[in-house]
Amino acid sequence: MITTHQARTVIAAGEAKADSLGVSINIAVLDASTYLKAFARQDGAVLGSIDVALNKARTSVLFQIPSASVWEYCKPGAPAPGLENSNGGLAVFPGGLPIFNAHGALIGAVGVSGGAPSQDLEIANAAASALAY
Repeated sequence: MITTHQARTVIAAGEAKADSLGVSINIAVLDASTYLKAFARQDGAVLGSIDVALNKARTSVLFQIPSASVWEYCKPGAPAPGLENSNGGLAVFPGGLPIFNAHGALIGAVGVSGGAPSQDLEIANAAASALAY
């Protein structure tokens, strides 16, 4: 499981990247059981993206892949169309990334929302990379 210290490190790295891009975001870190470990809403971040950040992280934990990759399974014509409606609803767009430890075990995920999808992904990458092993 991700520690509180690790979760705070992820949040800080994400906020720093968002600041460098000039965007205000919501950022959530969940543990490997999908429970909230840490969260930050930057000043000016859109309130509606709070839930989106949480769902992006949750989607990444549940499937152990980036949230955007889940779309490949559920888009029309894919093997599991409608999958995004499972598990109480999934967020199948960029900004959610699973976090693995040095042994390759899933320890949690980060979800970012508030910028453009490409910005959310860039921020999530910076956040998750803060724990590079």
